[in-house]
Amino acid sequence: MGEPQSSETIPVSATATIPQTDAALGIEVPVSRIDHELRLLWEQDEARSNASLINLVVYSEQSGALGRNSGVIRELTRDHACRAILVEMDRSVEEPTVRAWITAHCHLSHGLKSVCCEQIALHFTGRAKGRLRNTVFAHLNADLPVVFWWQGRLSGVFDERMASAIDRFIFDSSAWPDAAEGFDMLREIHHRSNGRMILQDLAWTRVWHFRQCLARLFDDAVAHDAIPSIRRIDIRHHPEHRHSALLVIAWLATRAGWDLAGDGRFANPSGGAIEWTASADPGACILGGIGIEAEGVRIRVDCSPGCSHFHGQIISTRGHEVKTVSPADPSNCQDLVAEQLSRAGRNTLYQQILPLFLTLLHPPTTPTNP
Repeated sequence: MGEPQSSETIPVSATATIPQTDAALGIEVPVSRIDHELRLLWEQDEARSNASLINLVVYSEQSGALGRNSGVIRELTRDHACRAILVEMDRSVEEPTVRAWITAHCHLSHGLKSVCCEQIALHFTGRAKGRLRNTVFAHLNADLPVVFWWQGRLSGVFDERMASAIDRFIFDSSAWPDAAEGFDMLREIHHRSNGRMILQDLAWTRVWHFRQCLARLFDDAVAHDAIPSIRRIDIRHHPEHRHSALLVIAWLATRAGWDLAGDGRFANPSGGAIEWTASADPGACILGGIGIEAEGVRIRVDCSPGCSHFHGQIISTRGHEVKTVSPADPSNCQDLVAEQLSRAGRNTLYQQILPLFLTLLHPPTTPTNP
């Protein structure tokens, strides 16, 4: 699509009356006429080109989510062409209702033709599991993969019938008040849907650049040779991002071949004990830093709040020292989802470390940390 030079949001009809509160969503239409009104949209101006590579469904049960997510989609479609379907569910209202709006997010490419992405916004109330699934799936572009971004806590609205039509499921486990319940539900649905759905946890995405920085340090021969003698790991994290910290610990242990012992410590293949701590720090960014101690070697990655880079360091008692600088991970969900859409992949590493992560998150015995 090239670098956009300007953008606009175009309603279906310039003469339509749009309620002030719904202006960002475009024009309200009957659900039964969504496809018809979308066709009218493209007939209005031949200078507009409809672009779409995926179906992106965004679901939320928070009030006002449609307006907020419309702004998110406006930015995402600068680089990721899609048909967006936004869903807001109000489960506090008993009466079953559904309202719909359509619009198009258009970006002017090279001062020539507007490249536009369709957006359908749906607001549900009442018991709507079947209506939600049928309404959303009836308006997917059937030839394109389905990426489903679930915002907030998993609820009973999500089931295996819905999962069976999803190719990529994006969620944020850090936003779940009961992670054990959420993962139990997710694993059951994933299993019953034959595991075709790719899971993408934003708590894992948040530490992608952090992991890259740490992994590059172990490309150094001194750090690599020190892996068998690692005896302690200390990681600092923001209180809201403990999941991200434990995912990094689980990733390290899985890649290094460590087993979790009954006392909460890890054991390397030679039987050596590895102690670890994950400490909450309200003043830290997502991950404030990690320190790894091995025989004669210290390895660190640090990040200060507001800093755009990670600083890596290797210090050896033999005088070997290495310093690196790497870009930090984005903090907002919009940028994290954009990274997921850019990288794609099957996310098999996350699946590999998930069992250990869940054990660290909810250990069978206490304490797990020394």
